[in-house]
Amino acid sequence: MLKAKDIMTTDTISVKETTPILEAVELLAKHDISGMPVIEDDNTLVGVLSEKDVIILFCDNEEDEKKTVGDFMTQPPIYFDAEDSVKDVCDFLMKNIFRRVPIAIKGKLVGIISVRDVLECALKKKAAR
Repeated sequence: MLKAKDIMTTDTISVKETTPILEAVELLAKHDISGMPVIEDDNTLVGVLSEKDVIILFCDNEEDEKKTVGDFMTQPPIYFDAEDSVKDVCDFLMKNIFRRVPIAIKGKLVGIISVRDVLECALKKKAAR
């Protein structure tokens, strides 16, 4: 049985709660990702920031531009443990609007699984047959 740790991306782009929101939006655009984990200095997962969380920035409220990730992130974060099954992660992604889910060990971020990661895993599995 495949586990989350078997297909997760470990080179994750993440931000802190204190990161200026425009800097975070630039990271989303630069890395062509739709969301990212929010962590503390010790890698404790505290939230998730998605494009949908920051869409309000486009309403021309200049005060929003001075805010930080902590003002926009979704919290508490929904995440899976590295030992959880890929099937459980897939079931979650199919039933929810999320396109990615952080993977943690004892609340510390160790990776992320996106819908794309699942699709690539399925293709590799099919090619190996």
